[in-house]
Amino acid sequence: MELSPIVLFVYSRPWHTRKTIEALLGNDLASGSQLVIYSDAPENDSLVQSVIEVREYIRTVTGFKDVRIIERDTNLGLSNSIIDGVTGVIKEYGKAIVLEDDTVASPHFLKFMNEALEFYRHQGDVWHISGWNYPVESNPPQDTFLWRVMNCWGWATWADRWSSFEKNAPRLIREWSKEDIKRFNLDGVENFWGQVEANSKGQINTWAIFWYATIFERNGLCLNPAQTFIDNIGLDGSGSHCDNKKPYTDDLNQADSFNFPTGMSESEHYLEQVKRCLRTPLTQKIKRHLKWK
Repeated sequence: MELSPIVLFVYSRPWHTRKTIEALLGNDLASGSQLVIYSDAPENDSLVQSVIEVREYIRTVTGFKDVRIIERDTNLGLSNSIIDGVTGVIKEYGKAIVLEDDTVASPHFLKFMNEALEFYRHQGDVWHISGWNYPVESNPPQDTFLWRVMNCWGWATWADRWSSFEKNAPRLIREWSKEDIKRFNLDGVENFWGQVEANSKGQINTWAIFWYATIFERNGLCLNPAQTFIDNIGLDGSGSHCDNKKPYTDDLNQADSFNFPTGMSESEHYLEQVKRCLRTPLTQKIKRHLKWK
């Protein structure tokens, strides 16, 4: 199996960046993996020193097959940086595992992602591999599942899928029916569509909702672990897309072998599990304080 490159986006959080990379180095496959780090330039003078500290640290990183660092000369912002960086790496390698500087991974995260990328490489119905999952009930009937929603905390995809990515809020608003929007919103349980509208109005500038929309329009499926391989440590007020709140997080998945679904259909069981989770008061707190990337 040819290991996927890892693409890591960093900015102005030295501690978070260090924790993210240290967790990756705890994966057995790290030493055989190419790491590509994109460091965005500071948006304003107040961030210059912290960006410098991050760049000083990432220049010392070893333990991977190779480390390539791209330091931006101007500030692209998170959305444009991710779109540009993922597009470049995936064009070169044909696939990519994508992380940001606040995503702490399980020791078997890279194994899960690489095996899933290989398993579904020629299965065009599967568009996206997620490393994170909502805190659904334990003891599930299976350890992975397919469904419609894309999660962006530790994820992977292939070049032939990513090439269809489109960020075009006006077209979506013009063309989608009420039924499309309802299904996009998990049958009305969530309000993902609000992200599209907010982008259209210029209130936010994000990318992930449009990757979900790209997959959704093509009836694509996303693979999820039942138990998360990722802990997001950035919901502490330090990031550009979150408030100072720490959501509930499951214990990190420690499994080192995985069973992947072969039937190309959405798991009704896990769809209902996630809907139930999103209806709980605790997850409502997560939703209030979390903005998609």
